[in-house]
This record gives sequence, structure tokens and C-alpha cells, in this order.
Amino acid sequence: MSNLFKKAAVFTDIHFGLKSNSLQHNQDCSDFVDWFIDKAKKENCETCFFLGDYNHHRASINIHTLQFGLQALEKLNANFDKVYFIPGNHDLYYRDKRDVHSVEWAKHLPNVQIINDFFNQGDVVISPWLVGDDHKKIQKLSGKYLFGHFELPLFYMNAMVQMPDHGELQVESLKNNEYVFSGHFHHRQARDNVHYIGNAFPHNYADAGDDARGMMILEWNSKPKYIDWPNMPTYRTVKLSNLIDNMDTILKPKMHLRVSLDIDISFEEANFIKETVMNNYDIRECTLVPEKKD
Repeated sequence: MSNLFKKAAVFTDIHFGLKSNSLQHNQDCSDFVDWFIDKAKKENCETCFFLGDYNHHRASINIHTLQFGLQALEKLNANFDKVYFIPGNHDLYYRDKRDVHSVEWAKHLPNVQIINDFFNQGDVVISPWLVGDDHKKIQKLSGKYLFGHFELPLFYMNAMVQMPDHGELQVESLKNNEYVFSGHFHHRQARDNVHYIGNAFPHNYADAGDDARGMMILEWNSKPKYIDWPNMPTYRTVKLSNLIDNMDTILKPKMHLRVSLDIDISFEEANFIKETVMNNYDIRECTLVPEKKD
């Protein structure tokens, strides 16, 4: 039995169309895909895995967002021998069935394979988004590598709250696989043989201070290697007293910043600091937040 791949580049949860189809976010997604492809080529990756949530809105796709998403997937199609693409829950029109999804047009790209049912080949299992009794079926499948878009209990969700246990799929259910790699939860984390690889880049203040985002390189029979996108947009929450003393170390381009006013300053002084930050450090957003008092 030949292996499914030699060296794979993997990413997940890019969410084209996030932030009300923000042009800036869609451009960030496009820039990420360009960086991802360039890094994958330098690492000699011939295969790509995408682990779910390509589009953000499941009911409709903005035309501008569709253009960005199509162009990015065409680039992936042109630069990899094979792209294994899992539609995530955000890509599915119905959360509890898989018959309608937002990347139907990708079937016309010859190197892109949409995983809308269980795939098992070359000691690799690729799982679609689980619906109905699929959690029972996946326990019977085994392979060296399992890829999916899983909602496993006790892992941290996007707001750093643990996923409750609903008594269905468990980490223990996936012991038949040496490695399990998943999208869905945006925080990079691992427990036992299960790895949530982390989303492409931070999306909002739920990701504040957590820049472990980007891509994974997986060479057959080797440990996964994670590479963070160096040009990612970032989110930070900081106290004003700390910001004043450490602007050059805290601030970086493309940052979204919430500043807690922990020292007593006037409205004019606060706005002067905000203007200084915005004009001198190329950040995207600076919001001043008064501290709550008892």
C-alpha cells in the first residue's frame, strides 16, 4: 500500500467573508494563501490538506467574497498535486446534513478533492463534518493519520472555553489512529494523539495575545511542524500604563488594540495617545476602554 502523500502542507479555518464580508479580512485571507503556498513550496510539499471552514456564512456568499475565495482555491489547485478539502460546519448550508455546501464549484478544479464522505486510502482517513450517527462509524476506521473537522469535548473553543461533553465523539474513540489533526477550534492545542492545528490567523479579540496561528507541515513518518504566519494581523488588550512605557515592544503593524484606561488622564490626553499610536505604528484599530469601577 503506497502512502497518500510524502510531505503535506495543512491549514484550516480561514473564514472568507468574516466581519460582514470585510475587504480587509478577505485580502488578509488572500495574503495568507500566498504565504502558505510559498512556504509549502520551500518545504517541498506536494500535497495540501484544508481542514474546514473556508467560507464564514453558510446561507449566502457575497460576490466579492466569492471572487476572493475562488481565486485562492485556484492558486492552491495550481500549486499542489492534490488538495484534500473538507467542508466545515460553516461551509454547510445545514449543520446536520452535508448535501448542500458553499464550495460546490470547487469540483471543477482538477486537483481539488472535496471530502463530503469518509475517505480511506494510503493509511490515511479523512473525515467529513460528522452528522447523525457518524461518530459511531469513525470509531471503526483506522489509519496512521486521521484528518477532520471535529468537535471534541474538553478542548478549548474559540473563546477559550472548554467544549462541554455531550456524550458522543470522544478522544478515546480515535485511538485507532496514530495522529489526529483537526480544524474547527481556532486555538492550537493537543491532547494525547489529537492535534487542533490552529486557524490561519487571529480573527478577533477572542484570539488576543495568541499568535500561534498559521500552517502545519507534515512529512510522512515525522512529527508535525508548525509555522506561524509572520505577517498576520494580531489582537491585543493592554493597560494604558503598560502601553506608555512599552510602545515599541508592544505595537506592531496590522494590530488591533484595546487600551484599558487604568490611569487618570483627560479626554484630550487619551485622544492624543490614540492619535500617536495610530499615526506612528501602522496599527489598524485603537479603542480606549474606561476601567469599570465598583
